[in-house]
This record gives sequence, structure tokens and C-alpha cells, in this order.
Amino acid sequence: MQAIRSILVILEPDQPDGPALKRARLIAGATGSELHLLVCDKQHDHTAFLAAQAEALRVEGYTVSVRQDWLDSTHQTIIAAQQAEGCGLVVKQHQPDNPLKRALLTPDDWKLLRYCPAPVLLVKTARPWSGGNILAAVDVGNSDEAHQSLHAGIVSHAFDIASLAKGELHVLSAHPAPMLSAADPTFQLRESIAARYREACQQFQEEYGFSNRQLHIAEGPADLLIPQLAAQLDAVVTVIGTVARSGLSGALIGNTAEVVLDALESDVLVLKPDDVAEHLEAQLSQD
Repeated sequence: MQAIRSILVILEPDQPDGPALKRARLIAGATGSELHLLVCDKQHDHTAFLAAQAEALRVEGYTVSVRQDWLDSTHQTIIAAQQAEGCGLVVKQHQPDNPLKRALLTPDDWKLLRYCPAPVLLVKTARPWSGGNILAAVDVGNSDEAHQSLHAGIVSHAFDIASLAKGELHVLSAHPAPMLSAADPTFQLRESIAARYREACQQFQEEYGFSNRQLHIAEGPADLLIPQLAAQLDAVVTVIGTVARSGLSGALIGNTAEVVLDALESDVLVLKPDDVAEHLEAQLSQD
């Protein structure tokens, strides 16, 4: 997160002091990032609103630019602005869809998570981060290079947020149930599976200095365990990853990030592996 130099903030004109801007100001204050304010609207002129917001931020010492755009949808407008400004983080207030609408149409925030090459912070609450628990969810059962890079990024970002908020980092990795038919004897016993996952997380413990109490290795599906642990910890931010298979235009429907989004009561930071981000960047440059 310390490498972020510019942040795209999606503003809602009817919420001039909305939680997305508060989060972006906090991060920009710690990283020295520029703030790029965006209103997605094709019907009304928000020039005065954007100018007032920018001036107030400049008085506080932030470097700010503003824009109002509209393409075919909110997520396309956001991604176009992120590409134009070269932003390393997108901050947006999450707008949940009702279950019926979600069953018929893919939610726009899901599309943003799928197609945006940059990390996306979806702000779900107005609770302050200060002193709160930060949960990083990794799947160390996937040990290929792309996943290792993603896991490292997830824990690194969560550690940075915990440091920024003077909070406590927690790391979760869900593991599968034992299978007697597994070719690897390790996966035939619950204890040996948990031990392997805990061992795989030791590098994170050594690098970031968190205790066994802050490491959670649990059996079960990640899309159930992540919201459960986040609720138990009363986490203020949950950091997760989303992965698309090579050659697909976006993340797979129903991936963990999308499934848990509405189940979490915390803010959610979603990251992608470098190869997925590069694939999306290449696609966007061809459009």
C-alpha cells in the first residue's frame, strides 16, 4: 500500500462527506498519494460540488484533481478514469443490491471487482478504522507463483492498514476437509492438513511479527469462514483476493470475493494477482 501514489475516489454528490472520501483521505495522508475525485453522472452538472470538495482538500494539504464522466455503466466509467489517471487504488462506497435484482443481474460492484486492474476498496461502514482488527484472508493451499504473489500482497496490504490504523493484524487460511482417498497422506488427516497450512503461513509470521493467536487456520469453505471470523473479530477491514483464469475476460462468476462481499460487515479491500491485472490492463488498452 505504501507504493500507491494516486487514489481514485468515487463521490456521491448527495453525501458530500461520505465514508469513501474519509478512507481515501486517511490513506493519502499516510502515503502522500494524490486524490482524484470522480462523480459518475450523465444527467446533472456537479462542477460546483467537485470544486468545493477539491478546495477543502487542498486547504488540508492534499493534491487533488476532479472529473465528472459517464460511459455505459458505473463500473466502466470508474475503470476508464482509473486508467486515465493511472490510479493505484480505487475507493468506492459499496451499494448493495437487493437479492432479487442480484439474482437477475450481475451487481455493478461485482463487475468493478472483476474488471478493474487496480486494487478496489469497497467501503461498507462509517466505523473508524482506528484501533480495529484487520483480517487478511489467504489460500495457502494454492502455492503456485501467482497465488504466492497474491497472498504476499494481501498480507502486506493488511499489515500496512493495521499499522496505519494502529490496529491488529489477523490472518485466516481455510483448508479442505480430510479425504481418505487423497494421494498425499497429509490430506488424509485433519491435524496434518492444518499443520501444513500453518507451516505455509510461517513466512508471514516471521516477516510481519504476528503471533499464533493472530493466525487462524480453519477447516471449511472460505466464503463461509471469512465472514464468520470477520464478525467474531469485529474486523473493520477484510483484505481478500480475486483470481481470473488466464484467457478469461474477468474473474469467474461466484468467486469468493463476490460471494462474501455482502456477507461482510467490514470494509473490503480486493486485490488481484499481477498476471490478472496485467491481462486486464492489456485488454483495456485494446478497447
